[in-house]
Amino acid sequence: MREPGLSEAIRAVGGVGELARQIGISQPSVSNWTRVPAERVVSVEAVTGVDRAVLRPDLYSGIQMAGDIDEMDAARAQEYALLAALLNRAPDANLLSNLSELRGDASPLGMAHVALAEAASNADAHRVEREFFDLFIGLGRGELLPYGSYYLTGFLHERPLARLREDLVKIGIARADGVAEPEDHVGILCEIMAGLANGRLPAPAGTDRLIFDKHMAPWIGRFFSDLQQAAAADFYRRVGTLGRVFMDIEAEAFDLPA
Repeated sequence: MREPGLSEAIRAVGGVGELARQIGISQPSVSNWTRVPAERVVSVEAVTGVDRAVLRPDLYSGIQMAGDIDEMDAARAQEYALLAALLNRAPDANLLSNLSELRGDASPLGMAHVALAEAASNADAHRVEREFFDLFIGLGRGELLPYGSYYLTGFLHERPLARLREDLVKIGIARADGVAEPEDHVGILCEIMAGLANGRLPAPAGTDRLIFDKHMAPWIGRFFSDLQQAAAADFYRRVGTLGRVFMDIEAEAFDLPA
């Protein structure tokens, strides 16, 4: 039997199939849920508008909420959530419309926001969906393989993925049944970092730094640089720029003395 939070999320988007489509997983996977998995709360809240405390009251009632966290961590979480949304699935027309309203200052990150907004305002959802397919899925494989294990070893499902899983288990994050992508997928890692930054994924202090330093910093900058230069990238070229700039900021911040 489904928990009330999951039922409300399904009603909010108009059915199991639509929820599965919007968060980028298979319909049978969502059909098998009795509650929203912890690692999917960020995505489900984003697409349904149902608060995380409603989706998973066992995790989020009475603990640190978005309004209680540092302003900088809240901003970091938003950047990670945006990257996760764009890297886990192709944006639909509604998300592109929202992205077109992004604003930015003269900083490198602000300029990346402005460039992404301009690209979104000129984008067609069907063309962007095809671009996403060519980049990350393809016939056999996409132009890019967005996995830490591949970037670090040249192969999928190698030791870097096993080490990441070991660290995630220690902080209580487990892969949900039916999820096709491994945990070292760039979109899933950004989703995890968003949850750690804003407190949606309860974990000891410093966990976000551990995940970034051990499992992202050694390769993720190269991935975003490759995305900027990919032959199939048009809209996603700007996503690559945003990701590269933001990861540079994160690396510099984590290098600062505590």
